[in-house]
Amino acid sequence: MNLPTNPPTNPPTSHPANRPAYHLAATPAHPPRHTPDAPHDLVGIGIGPFNLSLAALAHPLSELDTAFYDQRPRFRWHPGQLIDGARIQVPFLADLVTLVDPANQWSFLNYLKARERLFPFYFAERLHIERAEYDAYCRWVSDHLPGLYFGHQVDAVRWNPEHRLFEVDYTQLDTDGEAEALGRAYTRNIVLGIGTEPHIPDPLKPLTGSPGAPVVHAADYLDHRDTLLTAGHVTVVGTGQSGAEIFLDLLRHRPAGAERLTWIGRTEAFAPMEYSKLGLEHFTPDYTRYFHALPEPVRDRLLPTQWQLHKAVDADTLAAIHDELYHRSLHGGWPDAVLTPGVRVRTAGRVASHTIELHLEHTQQGTRSRLTTDAVVLATGYRPRPLLPLLAGLDPYLRRDSSDRPRIDEHYRLVLDPAVTATGCHAYVQNAELHTHGVGTPDLGLAAWRSATILNAVTGTDTYPLPARTAFTTFGLHARRPQIPSLRQIRELTPLADGI
Repeated sequence: MNLPTNPPTNPPTSHPANRPAYHLAATPAHPPRHTPDAPHDLVGIGIGPFNLSLAALAHPLSELDTAFYDQRPRFRWHPGQLIDGARIQVPFLADLVTLVDPANQWSFLNYLKARERLFPFYFAERLHIERAEYDAYCRWVSDHLPGLYFGHQVDAVRWNPEHRLFEVDYTQLDTDGEAEALGRAYTRNIVLGIGTEPHIPDPLKPLTGSPGAPVVHAADYLDHRDTLLTAGHVTVVGTGQSGAEIFLDLLRHRPAGAERLTWIGRTEAFAPMEYSKLGLEHFTPDYTRYFHALPEPVRDRLLPTQWQLHKAVDADTLAAIHDELYHRSLHGGWPDAVLTPGVRVRTAGRVASHTIELHLEHTQQGTRSRLTTDAVVLATGYRPRPLLPLLAGLDPYLRRDSSDRPRIDEHYRLVLDPAVTATGCHAYVQNAELHTHGVGTPDLGLAAWRSATILNAVTGTDTYPLPARTAFTTFGLHARRPQIPSLRQIRELTPLADGI
């Protein structure tokens, strides 16, 4: 297939930094051509909230030439989970820019001002906004911020040793998602923010997408909601926030006494999120620096124990579920709903085409059972999209830890061969560093701080001054410098001392 390359186009001549945000022109559809003689300073791959934060903070830096690509036609943030009333779990100050630059024109408060909703928000007294409102805010930014190119699928990233630059190959897509033209961008720095993808447990993978009784991931819940509300019996698998919100939504909209709902998950309890003020300090830059400085084996042991910091359920959601169940018991009898934690799905299969049989095991009792249901919602979370396929062209330069994961330094840079980094060129990651930076990695509250850290490293200056201390908690007895895990090494025996 021979596709044309993009013709040269000129970047916008007017700089909107001094105009009201709601007067900004839309982003041009075609990116300007950049040759090795005039490369970008930074190219972002993926435009989710984290790279959108980076783009928003980079926008006032007129000396920085940036471009951001995403294969989707426009910004959307978990559209299948924008359930009425569901709120994000961080305060609205955790927007794209405020915790680093409160006066930035792309703040949530400026969005409200542009929409003439600032006074209604003031009287609503809401610290935690609805997910749908956060999505609308991010779309407002993405619709007006220059330098964002949706409908551009990045195909490969390579290091060009001759030009001492990164090459980013992309395919421009038409409105139907079909390839329209090929392009290439040259850049000194890349930032990978390709996000996460729905995780479907292996026993249930064969059931998704096949005809008959629906088996859908929570990411697609709203697309199937009407079908699920009319299904005979519905099972929700997963005891995190998404599972709780979906169970609550189904419970509220199914007939009293005929709810026919089951909610199961592997965690040992329907546990509330750790939301104490000192507990929240795990989501500060102080804790991120502390975690990064820990030895790799310690980090790997620590992460699974911290699930209640970021994978549990908001206490208000749990209270709302209990209130709804209690209300349905006021006139005698119990609602037809089963809530059982500590249960894993061993295997699953279809019975004819209209029902699903789940083979279950209780992790504490060691008992097994079967559950026949008419629909399944998999609130089984997300996993980071794999970086390595996209970075195949960088593989010879990429340094890995003892578990074959990319090594990432304290500035969110992939550790590459000095042949690359000595040129001043770097590859950064956003939301792909859980193994090196800890539980704050996917948290929206650290988005602006991480973006500022990256921009400070790219510019080589304190473009955005960052606080030296952010938590009352001191996480270690001694401050340690951040560590970059050593290369994989063969273990050697230590000789014993004489006489032992």
